[in-house]
Amino acid sequence: MKLLTRPRAHVALQDRLVWQAASLLLAYPDERLADRLRTVDELRACVTGPAADLLARTASALQMSDPMTRATDYVETFDLRRRSTLYLTYWTSGDTRNRGREMLAFAEVYRDAGVRPPDDEAPDYLPVVLEFAATVDPVAGRRLLVEYRVSIDVVRAALTDCRSPYADTVAAVCETLPSCMARACRMTSRSSSSSGQLSAGRAIERRPPSD
Repeated sequence: MKLLTRPRAHVALQDRLVWQAASLLLAYPDERLADRLRTVDELRACVTGPAADLLARTASALQMSDPMTRATDYVETFDLRRRSTLYLTYWTSGDTRNRGREMLAFAEVYRDAGVRPPDDEAPDYLPVVLEFAATVDPVAGRRLLVEYRVSIDVVRAALTDCRSPYADTVAAVCETLPSCMARACRMTSRSSSSSGQLSAGRAIERRPPSD
């Protein structure tokens, strides 16, 4: 996705900095990781409160691990485990027609903001949503993040359970969003009357999940 500069009214600058840093930290740790970590350090220097420390923990863990370990851990965490998939609509619709409609809705939000949805990744992929919210349309991006607040918290909990260093980054994102309690109640009510659910279905991932 080629991101364009747009007005950023009504969304705190610190939130956008956290979203951009989180997008970089949650990306696959390829040969460009060192550059991304330098950018994260620059962004984090302008962030205050718990989010700054949470981002620093993930960055430190990535810096201290070797390239092979980082790559293996990432694939095992996000590509081979359903419980920590970063595809947000998995948690609301599972493997149903509703999921396709939800992803189309993400793509439409991007187009309305003047950018093309990514060609190489699903539009509901959390790092893509975070980058969009940080650098293209913060208002529309925040709306998406709030709408999928429960999904994001489910991912955070799963990452915490497996002691993943990425849990801190997702927790930093949660720090920028309202409590998920009201959203959870609405989603629970909706899922009970439809085929989509928070704990079933199959994620559309780069590799089939194994658990």
